[in-house]
Amino acid sequence: MLSRRAALALPALLLAKPAAALVLPERITQGALVTGRADPGSRVAFEGREIRVSPNGFFVFGLGRDATQASLAVAAPGGGRMERRIDVIPREWDVQHLQGLPPRMVTPDAQAMERIRAEQQRLNAARRTDTAIPHFADGFEWPARGRISGVYGSQRILNGQPRAPHLGLDVAVPVGTPLVAAASGRVTLADDLYFTGQTMLIEHGHGVTTLYAHMSRLDLQEGDTVSRGQVIGASGATGRVTGPHLHLGLFWLSTSVDPRPVLP
Repeated sequence: MLSRRAALALPALLLAKPAAALVLPERITQGALVTGRADPGSRVAFEGREIRVSPNGFFVFGLGRDATQASLAVAAPGGGRMERRIDVIPREWDVQHLQGLPPRMVTPDAQAMERIRAEQQRLNAARRTDTAIPHFADGFEWPARGRISGVYGSQRILNGQPRAPHLGLDVAVPVGTPLVAAASGRVTLADDLYFTGQTMLIEHGHGVTTLYAHMSRLDLQEGDTVSRGQVIGASGATGRVTGPHLHLGLFWLSTSVDPRPVLP
């Protein structure tokens, strides 16, 4: 028979809500694309905003170049809750000086700025795409192999004028080099843009998007589905460049993150 104390405690145990589960990487740095896991059926909020969770509990979020802290809240299907504050590990960033760029590419005129603003709206809309199938969870591969000529987070000084940080990875390859999709997904943008030239964006589920810039040829159009490793076009030197290369960007919704840690 149960003791009187155990009998009195039993109802409280039966009514207790199980704690919410949360699994995250041990080290989370600035510019990271972070994949986590909660109990299936959980609801997860990042910085107060609910984000998509796959049926098996996987979720993803991105931290920008200058992030210092972040917060997660998890509500388990059984009613348990957990809140966690993430201290983001800082990184050091390179500074690059580029000279000899045409003045119109460093300081665009009014007509060019109108085009740039319109294109930025299209880019923002494409990056907000958030579909259910987590293709990103299957991993990424290099779109092309070559010398790394630019890294994420570096500060570029163009003709002596400081500009926004470089938020991508540059791979120096000759014009015409075949480029492949880093992961499976759907094309959300394929067009010729002022800064990035022939450009393609592919969404890989849960708001994770890769960007391929300065291409010489686009083999796909918006709405096409693509498989990891499929040829999507060829590298080039279109847009604002100093030489032929692929600029590879990685985004979680509107947040630009570092592509290098997710590549093999």
